Amino acid sequence: MFGKLLLLFTLVPMTELYLLIKLGGFVGFLPTVALVALTGVIGVSLARNQGFLVIGEIQSSLSKGQLPADSLVDGLLILIGGAMLLTPGLLTDIAGFSFVIPGTRKIVRKLAKEKLENHINKGNIKFSFFGPSQEQSNYQQQDQQGWQETEEQDDEWDDTSESIDVEFEELNEKPSD
Repeated sequence: MFGKLLLLFTLVPMTELYLLIKLGGFVGFLPTVALVALTGVIGVSLARNQGFLVIGEIQSSLSKGQLPADSLVDGLLILIGGAMLLTPGLLTDIAGFSFVIPGTRKIVRKLAKEKLENHINKGNIKFSFFGPSQEQSNYQQQDQQGWQETEEQDDEWDDTSESIDVEFEELNEKPSD
């Protein structure tokens, strides 16, 4: 993993620098700087607008009692795309626009979900849960339709927990004479 990150943080900037120098030699310094600034301004504006739309979709889904899974992935992709568009360079701008524009974002989202599912199925990604064990939970998953409350009562919880939350107020009263 470290090797991949090292390559990412060294090869991408060097490639971006090389492309910007070549573009600057072809069209000139000022048009190259103007292109980098223009893609940044347009990209951030587009990311902002798409972000607000996705937030609206998430709120709409939640108000209907639905899990906004695709909208949450879209929000993450828009955030990553916006950061890429702020980074000067041609490759990062292309990748950033593909994360922000709805049509290409849908393709990227599908690929990302498939890759994540493959990693989960291979056992490369594991999930850990903190808190009560599964049999102590008040919720159970039913037919992939989300989480629905079961009829388990709170008095069935195991009282041998390792931590206790306590609220208290300290009173400093003077003894009466």
